Amino acid sequence: MLYRKKYFRLPQLAAKIAREKKMGKTIVLANGGFDLIHIGHIRYLQQAKAKGDILVVALNSDSSLKQLKGAGRALIDERGRVLIISALACVDYVTLFAETTVENVLLAIKPRFHCKGSDYTVDSIPERDIVRSYGGEMAIVGGDKIRSTSLIIEKIKELHG
Repeated sequence: MLYRKKYFRLPQLAAKIAREKKMGKTIVLANGGFDLIHIGHIRYLQQAKAKGDILVVALNSDSSLKQLKGAGRALIDERGRVLIISALACVDYVTLFAETTVENVLLAIKPRFHCKGSDYTVDSIPERDIVRSYGGEMAIVGGDKIRSTSLIIEKIKELHG
């Protein structure tokens, strides 16, 4: 299966990324819950990939999403989300993280670019100090935020409530 070629736990991923860096590849990290894929996610990931050679997507685990978004999330379990994100052509590697921020992933792989969506500014990225500490750069990608999973959920509730 495709995800077996793209999904790795963080220690294995860090070793693979170290090899990619030795080959001169530019590493980009994007992260999120990706709980219900929509066009904003696709734009975010495609534009993140355009920043470098290798796009790593760090997915919030089920427990992490529940902490951040509340009861009832994740809508799609982490295994399903790994499979979906792995199927995207712009994604090279996928990993899961259980914390509420992606700091440990950043420190393990030290990507050149840490990409966030347009609901952030460079100064509001929670991990900005960590990225700066190892000489990485932050980038805002994906264009205007036109969709959010929470808004889609609310719309579904209105229609079927």
